Amino acid sequence: MEKPVSHVTRKLRQLRVPVLPDEEQEIKRLAAASGLPVAAYLRELGLNHHVHSMLDNKHVEELALIHGDLGRLGNLLKLWLADDPRTALFGEATLRAVLFKIEATQDDMHTLMRAVVLPQGR
Repeated sequence: MEKPVSHVTRKLRQLRVPVLPDEEQEIKRLAAASGLPVAAYLRELGLNHHVHSMLDNKHVEELALIHGDLGRLGNLLKLWLADDPRTALFGEATLRAVLFKIEATQDDMHTLMRAVVLPQGR
């Protein structure tokens, strides 16, 4: 003899999400604007919306550090090109090394920017 199949409804499982009063009003407004009840609206957002991880913030911090490195390298290059006395000991080999470092740093920066703009799993 077969057991009857039990039907699971959404009312059996609920999630509690604490919000501030102004957040509640905004969520209700957005749900109404979408034509969905609040529960359906939040369910759609929760199941279909990709949320960026904190890892993205780490990439942004790394980009800021790389940006600073590029600025310092660029300033060094400007000093050398302007025949600043502080760079009198720098030769062509040093200049080429600085240019190579700038190019490598830009490549690192582009790689990180791609990781931030196009996160894994998308």
